[in-house]
Amino acid sequence: MEGVTEVCERARRAAAAVARSSGEQRDAALEGMAGALIASREEVLEANGADVSAAAGRGESRTVVDRLTLTEARLESMGTALEAVAAQPDPVGEVVEEWTRPSGLTIQRVRAPLGVVAVIYEARPNVTTDVAGLCLKAGNACILRGSSIAHRSNNAVATALRRGLEAAGYPADAVQLVGDTSRAAALELMRSQGSIDLLVPRGGRALIESIEQNATVPYIIDGDGNCHVYVDAAAEPAMARRIVLNAKTQRPSVCNAAETLLVHKRLASDWLRGCLEDLAAAGVEVRGDDRAKKAYSAALDASEEDWATEYLDLVIAVRVVDSIDEAIQHINRYGTSNAEAIVTQDGDAAARFVREVDSGSVFVNASTRFSDGGEFGFGAEIGISTQKLHARGPMGARELTSIKSVVWGSGQVKE
Repeated sequence: MEGVTEVCERARRAAAAVARSSGEQRDAALEGMAGALIASREEVLEANGADVSAAAGRGESRTVVDRLTLTEARLESMGTALEAVAAQPDPVGEVVEEWTRPSGLTIQRVRAPLGVVAVIYEARPNVTTDVAGLCLKAGNACILRGSSIAHRSNNAVATALRRGLEAAGYPADAVQLVGDTSRAAALELMRSQGSIDLLVPRGGRALIESIEQNATVPYIIDGDGNCHVYVDAAAEPAMARRIVLNAKTQRPSVCNAAETLLVHKRLASDWLRGCLEDLAAAGVEVRGDDRAKKAYSAALDASEEDWATEYLDLVIAVRVVDSIDEAIQHINRYGTSNAEAIVTQDGDAAARFVREVDSGSVFVNASTRFSDGGEFGFGAEIGISTQKLHARGPMGARELTSIKSVVWGSGQVKE
């Protein structure tokens, strides 16, 4: 099995070739990768079936199994995502701003590729295509290190993508999957200074903590998704119920699903009871504070731990608040800067929420489930940044570039 060092060396060589190519060439390669993936659907689904069976046999949670599972529809959406990335504007060479100095020098701030981007991820085979496509679009090579639970699936997907790259005249090493799924290999990747320009972890708290403790390469944290929906006193009742139900139940195993419902005290009777009955009918376990339990007696007691928990399951914590101030304070204490939502018809309340909630994405009268690169129009996402430097929120191809200064002169020298 090839070591991390060798993979990194090949990635750097491939990155130089990718960076030299034009946007049109990279888009053609992305289309080729999409075609190769769909042409390999039988091999990919067979490999995924083996991974899913093994995971189920080990008693993995339904959340893990759902994230791992590929269907014909999900595979088609992976190919569609690559095509959508190809259709995006080319970020490489984009002039972000330009100005002329009294000296006559014209200064431009221009987007340029990062070089080699590595992603460590868990049971999400679709991440393989998302990362490969976005990295190529931004002129980068990528190194993929998935988990052992999805290794057959990831290998089948990466093999198809590499086939599409080669057919388009690119080095297959622009997309590489690390075969060693051990912790030692992950640690080596985290410490590959000089070889990796950006590392993005996409996994649970244990992975994030390992990155924070061990990484010596630049990284962006794609952290937990303890997301909230706050239903304000001025919410339109039917709209609020639809948004809450969607945010919690549409796909509870993903990081932008709502985990906590905050409700203004004015709605803490009939409306709250009906909303929680809707959630319970959809299979959601409700855990509430004393006032929520008064409205819905079937709710279990919510503990302090519940307010800080990302369930990734059909469970929701519910709290009744006295004001928007209390809702904002709760979110800023327990939220993870992924996605927060307010439902209200009060423009002033919406403006306060947007201004004061500390999160990468804030939604007004919309579900948190839209916190996603594809939904934002990026085609796909490399992750959702829950930090403030160098990017925040869903990250597309533009977030996989750096800015360099290009200065145009006509013979100027500094006196």
